Amino acid sequence: MRRPRPFQPFEKPVPGELFVWVKRISYVELVIFLGLLFFWIAPGFKTETMIFGWAHGLGFCALCVVIWIACVRHEAPYTLLAGTLTPFGPIGSVIGIELIERKGWGIARPEAAPLPSTGGTSQSATERT
Repeated sequence: MRRPRPFQPFEKPVPGELFVWVKRISYVELVIFLGLLFFWIAPGFKTETMIFGWAHGLGFCALCVVIWIACVRHEAPYTLLAGTLTPFGPIGSVIGIELIERKGWGIARPEAAPLPSTGGTSQSATERT
């Protein structure tokens, strides 16, 4: 269960349990969106286009709500919500999630996570930053 933290409005968010769900829903929505694009471009798939269109519409609304809740709970940065609301939709959310996870953009390091030790081994440029 998540411990409540004192509210500090300008503190960077720390990914939590809800961020994992944001990631899962983003990838599912991306697959649905790609399926919609395929059936929309390919001729003769009117029913499939309608089904994937409805699935994408409802899924995208759900994705935006879940990301917004994660932002309010300080588990995701608001830039992830902004990236999702671009015309790219679920592609923007997946790119935002990858930037958050790989580069640490817009988030703070969890308090319980230890800093990576150098131990005399060589590090890449991304590990040093």
